[in-house]
Amino acid sequence: METLAFLADGFAVALTPTNLALALFGCFIGTVVGALPGLGPVNGVAILIPLAFSLGLQPASAMILLTCVYYGCMYGGRISSIMLNIPGDEPAMMTCLDGHPMALQGKAPEALAISALSSFTGAILATIGLMLFAPVLVRFAIHFGPAEYFALYLLAFAAIGGVTGTNPAKTLMAAGVGLALGTIGLDPTSGTERYTFGIFHLFDGFHPIVAIVGLFAISEVLLYLEHGHEGGSKAVIVNRAFAKWSEIRQTGGAMLRGSGIGFVSGVLPGAGASLGSFMAYTLEKRWSDRGTFGKGDPRGVAAPEAGNNAAAGGALVPMLSLGVPGSGTTAVLLALLISLNIQPGPLLFQTQPDVVWGLIAALFVANVTLLVLNLPLVGVFTRILAVPMRILMPMVVMVSFVGVYSISNSTFDLFVMVGFGVLGFLFRKLEIPVVPVVLGLLLGAEMEQNYRRALSISGGDPGILFASPIAVGIYAATAVLLGIAVWFAVRKRRGPAAHEEEAIGD
Repeated sequence: METLAFLADGFAVALTPTNLALALFGCFIGTVVGALPGLGPVNGVAILIPLAFSLGLQPASAMILLTCVYYGCMYGGRISSIMLNIPGDEPAMMTCLDGHPMALQGKAPEALAISALSSFTGAILATIGLMLFAPVLVRFAIHFGPAEYFALYLLAFAAIGGVTGTNPAKTLMAAGVGLALGTIGLDPTSGTERYTFGIFHLFDGFHPIVAIVGLFAISEVLLYLEHGHEGGSKAVIVNRAFAKWSEIRQTGGAMLRGSGIGFVSGVLPGAGASLGSFMAYTLEKRWSDRGTFGKGDPRGVAAPEAGNNAAAGGALVPMLSLGVPGSGTTAVLLALLISLNIQPGPLLFQTQPDVVWGLIAALFVANVTLLVLNLPLVGVFTRILAVPMRILMPMVVMVSFVGVYSISNSTFDLFVMVGFGVLGFLFRKLEIPVVPVVLGLLLGAEMEQNYRRALSISGGDPGILFASPIAVGIYAATAVLLGIAVWFAVRKRRGPAAHEEEAIGD
């Protein structure tokens, strides 16, 4: 009953005219961004963060806007996967396997309708899970001290790129770069300058929002300029999405199974929507395949779509309750909260209940809105696939520069943003993930402070870091995740070599 009372208060926040309008706007823009190949939810949220600052939104309103953009991107990613066989983002890759064959068979409306209903099912169930499990995790997190939080931050660094990253060495290197950049500024204890080179603009370090906009938005523009993409592939025009009741009923089990798998994947720090989509499709194929998967089976569309949207909601659980992002996009949302002087973690549910429960209520509103938008207005979104990137990219640059300048009214931050854009461009050219860099900037200071507090409590004895069973369990989970990442990387490298040996043997 207490949870329902909090949720009622949340709906009072979410259904104010301003927040409702922001939710509708975020859902529409998020679907558009998600439908455009290559952008994805991380870039979509990063690009629109400056807009939240330039509008001077309250914390609850800003979070509602950007989480609706997040959910909208997860919905929109399926459109280009089905229509063009080009995933809007990583989690939508599995939808290509059966979604595009359905489109080639003239069943694009059915595929779009089933994917929209699956996205709705996964996201709604994940939001219910967020509402039920986040407070439970908060009560457990009260037992965390400085040593446990230090271990938890290590887990975040290991997990965010460990399972989904292609190269663990590059992932750890990127995390190291982020931690190094996070040390720039004044020492929080002694006030000593660290790596500022006498530049007073660096005394406060790098603003995480400035870094994020540069790493994602500006680097995306630089990549576009390098390749000179014209964008705007021709897509089949679909006026509305529809499916027969028999087809929807056939995919009901796949939706529920995919939602459960996706939510668990999302709650695990670092696993994210990509793993949720992959696991949902793989397990559904083993459960239901009769030789039809990969040839246009509706269940091959329903399972990954429910999985990746459920994972998106699950990733909010550790971010809100522990202050540890469950995915790259929630790392960006974490940066927004920190920039608004709100510290996610166990106390957030007590100190800022309007933010948390208003956000949860807004997610329910957003999912209903997205379902309504994505069924009758799917023709609008399919036509957006034909918009040239040369028109979209200048808008990205304009929003980035205006938004970043509105944060601090400092031209120095504009140069910093461009510098991070160049860094992000180089990292992406070298296939080095940029999310660990963001994590280093966001969590580095808190990680350092908890390390110092733990050593202060123990009188300088580092054994305190391993004295708690909770900390030891977290270190064990970190080791397992790193081991899995190394195993996947070795297996991926040996795969092509094994195929070459078989070809030579033949």
